[in-house]
Amino acid sequence: MKAFRIILSTTVFLLISCTFSMAQCAMCRATVGSNLSEGRGVIGTGINDGILYLLAITYLSIPTLIFIWYRSAKKEMNLKLKLNR
Repeated sequence: MKAFRIILSTTVFLLISCTFSMAQCAMCRATVGSNLSEGRGVIGTGINDGILYLLAITYLSIPTLIFIWYRSAKKEMNLKLKLNR
């Protein structure tokens, strides 16, 4: 039951934070558009770098968490096998 509550609260938190992050997209687009029309492309480059950073962190964190889960599950399975002998 405790694991269910943790998963449920994590899911709700992620759904709520997703709404806030999606609201920023329109603001970033407007900022980049106004700066590019004025001839300044530095802010657009910075925003693109930030987007790539967020993308890389997401795609690196998921395999890392899977690897940690796999390693701990393997250790637990080996421990159970040793106890059964």
